[in-house]
Amino acid sequence: MTRQEAEAIYDAGKETVVRVLLMMDARIRALEERVQSLENQLAKNSRNSSKPPSSDGFKKPAPKSLRKKGKRKSGGQPGHTGHTLAMADKPEHTEVHRVKECEHCGRSLADQSVEGIEKRQVHDLPPLRLIVTEHQAETKTCACGHLNKAAFPEGVNAPVQYGEGIKAAAVYLKNYQFLPYDRTCELLNDFFGCPMSEGTLCNIITQSHTLAADPVEKIKELIEQAAVAHFDETGSRVDGKLWWLHSASTAQATYYDIHRKRGREAIDDIGILPDFLGRAVHDFWKPYFGYDCLHGLCNAHHLRELIFAHEQHQQDWADHMIDCLLDIKEAVDLAKQSTDHLDRRQLHTFEARYQQVLDEGYAQNPLPPLPRNAKKRRGRRKKTKARNLLERLDEHRDEALAFMYDFNVPFDNNQAERDLRMMKVQQKISGMFRTEDGAKAFCRIRSYISTARKNAVGAMDALTRLFSGNPFVPALNTS
Repeated sequence: MTRQEAEAIYDAGKETVVRVLLMMDARIRALEERVQSLENQLAKNSRNSSKPPSSDGFKKPAPKSLRKKGKRKSGGQPGHTGHTLAMADKPEHTEVHRVKECEHCGRSLADQSVEGIEKRQVHDLPPLRLIVTEHQAETKTCACGHLNKAAFPEGVNAPVQYGEGIKAAAVYLKNYQFLPYDRTCELLNDFFGCPMSEGTLCNIITQSHTLAADPVEKIKELIEQAAVAHFDETGSRVDGKLWWLHSASTAQATYYDIHRKRGREAIDDIGILPDFLGRAVHDFWKPYFGYDCLHGLCNAHHLRELIFAHEQHQQDWADHMIDCLLDIKEAVDLAKQSTDHLDRRQLHTFEARYQQVLDEGYAQNPLPPLPRNAKKRRGRRKKTKARNLLERLDEHRDEALAFMYDFNVPFDNNQAERDLRMMKVQQKISGMFRTEDGAKAFCRIRSYISTARKNAVGAMDALTRLFSGNPFVPALNTS
């Protein structure tokens, strides 16, 4: 605005000046909010928000752990058994290197008796190649004229086919180590002399998807019956479109599925939460609260949000809430060594401290005053991010402190995040799924492998058992 324009407004009278000032004030407030929003976006990283570490780029935040410094030094502790390569008691091959002549004078020592032996062992792989087993079924004609033919073993259906071992290795490389189709085929050829085509590999994966149907359905039922289960979801692309990869898991079982939607429609179609009666631990995604089960909130998410509120908006109560939550966690971890609950006095002390921090937060973040035309306006009053976080911790305190009341409930939802982490690795390597069928197959096979590994069954062992008709199914109480 030029000086002449300002003088013209002043000469126009009081009402004009007031109207222009109000317009300028509204504009300034809008710009301040926009600047604050942009600053908040720039300030967010993997340490103070839910952004993944990969989004930090080269500007990674300085490490700053919330854990208290331990008393033990880093590294192996006294009594820890090492894993140094040890000599084998019974080596498969022995090569004797003889002393034939004196290295000083050249005299022959061929007939000299051996005084001692120094041993060294080399651990290496044997030559890698496919082993071909030929099955021959005899035919015999009886005196009655009937031609009799011996039966081939179950699974030997074609004149030439791959066995369960190479099939398990192919699926292992593709769905567990995330190698692309062409590199999987290349590795099989280079290592085992097995020139497998991408079409054959695709058929093997389809077969494993079919064979894993019953075991994975059992895994799904086990999670439904669990006392505590973890739920999470992440974006994934199928045929160039955004889909959502959902996970439900416990410490012993994992179930993955992929859907076009993220919310209630997807959760209903997947079908675990609608029948779940235990406690669902999640990260406050609102559709989860639409199901009639107990809930637990991820405090790792709360800590990151509280860090952001404290460092970016100077919210002192947020720092006090961090200390409060971590002190409760420390008390719970200590109590778990001897009991399954905190005593009543500890509970009351922590509850009072939690409420005190909330009161401090409300004092620091009062609701904005209603505008003059509030009666004409609809909707809720606009609140700051800090106020919204404060109200969430207040209204859902039972869910946030579920780990304090029930020791079976963890402090965070890290179980679900760990189960999703490798799925994100797959996306970084392969980018996306080309078809829905391929995405579904990957989720089912990965559910089977992940559950097997959680129960100390190796991925190769589990896949070999799958192709041999004896799949791994955990017979356990997933709590």
